[in-house]
Amino acid sequence: MTDASHSFELLPGDGQSPVILHVPHAAREIPDAVRAGIMLGDEELARELDLITDAHTDRIAEVAAGLAGVTPWRFVNRLSRLVVDPERFPDEREEMLAVGMGAVYTRTTHGGVLRAEAVDAGPLVERYFLPYARAMTEAVADRLETTGRAVIIDVHSYPSRRLPYELHGEGPRPPVCLGTDSFHTPPALLDAAREAFGETRLDTPFGGTYVPLEFHGKRPEVSALMVEIRRDSYMTEPGGPAGPGLGRLGGALAGLVDAASR
Repeated sequence: MTDASHSFELLPGDGQSPVILHVPHAAREIPDAVRAGIMLGDEELARELDLITDAHTDRIAEVAAGLAGVTPWRFVNRLSRLVVDPERFPDEREEMLAVGMGAVYTRTTHGGVLRAEAVDAGPLVERYFLPYARAMTEAVADRLETTGRAVIIDVHSYPSRRLPYELHGEGPRPPVCLGTDSFHTPPALLDAAREAFGETRLDTPFGGTYVPLEFHGKRPEVSALMVEIRRDSYMTEPGGPAGPGLGRLGGALAGLVDAASR
């Protein structure tokens, strides 16, 4: 089984950059021992990965890091969210558990069986979720200690058409959705994102943003924004290749990084 230390990667940026580009859902890799507990055939699993993976968002973050005036740090999940979803929090886990998508998913995007409902999530949480959370907490703490603040920009994508698992997908599906937190998303960061990306909407079809629990609701020096990019703007859906939109979006994200770095 893949060692937890190799399931994610912190790619260093400029020592004085407060920005961490967090890319949690770009990967498709599932260790063999985890795959054994997934109740889908190979073709079914490939289709599910096409739907659930935020394909190429790691490349968008890579382009942005290369273009930014001050190179941001990047924290990238190297395993599929079907192993564990590192962004589940206690205050939302109950709602997502209703559709089988807590920290360890038991249902597919269309409500089919992914794992047995009675699966013991503990070993996967211990092996993958907790080390990831600790490492991300340490990365944010390091930026705080070094620069006096930290800016987490969560890089995601979402399908142009609503999938059945989406609990709040009935609203608009803009080219870029900005997920916010009432405590951690300052107006200046929102303004910078609007300027960088153009047409955006707030918290539709997905809301909120990721802040490690140690800082959540406690440290205003930690600011955060989720950037949800509609997939048809940069790739062939559901799981196809990236197109020219990827470079444009990487440039827009670099503009946001530069604004957040100032």
